[in-house]
Formats: sequence, structure tokens, C-alpha cells
Amino acid sequence: MSEHVIPVRTYYAVFAALLAFTGITVAVAFLDLGPLSTVVALSIAVLKATLVLLYFMHLRYSSKLTWIFVGTGIFWFLILIAFLFADVASRGWIPPAEGWNVPR
Repeated sequence: MSEHVIPVRTYYAVFAALLAFTGITVAVAFLDLGPLSTVVALSIAVLKATLVLLYFMHLRYSSKLTWIFVGTGIFWFLILIAFLFADVASRGWIPPAEGWNVPR
């Protein structure tokens, strides 16, 4: 199996991009964007994770089978997140039992 040789310049460019996105994340943390703060921070985190996966973990030049396994892992993670949101959204549907609300 032949390995794809990535120039060192690419690693430095990705590292610089990761540092820049980290600085942007810190800058966004000091801004008051309201509910958008979490969305912006998570978007930057996903972008940084994608750069790490593609270049430092050599996913960009790997086989299709590796891409299938990564996609399956991401799909499973999205299923878990969907169940988490469904659980949080349905917490108020059933009132708590009387035994739990006993004042002390």
C-alpha cells in the first residue's frame, strides 16, 4: 500500500488555521451573541475537528472504506444527539410523582 506524502507546508498551514480558529473561538466567547454564541462556537469546533480529521489523521487521502467507517461514526453520533434532544424536550410532559415533592 503506497502512502500519500503530504508536504510539511500543508501541516504548517493547517496548524496555523487551527490556531487562528482557536483565537476566533476565544474572541467569540467575549462577544454577547445571545443564543447564537453556542451555535458559532460549535460551528468553529466542527470546522477544527474536520481539519484534524482530514490532515492530521490522513483521512483526506485514505480509502473509501475508511470514509464509510468515519461516516458511520458520525451518523451514530447524530442518532445519540437526536435522542438527547428528544429526552430534553419531553422532560416536562409527565409531572413528577408526589413522593418526590415532599418538603423536608
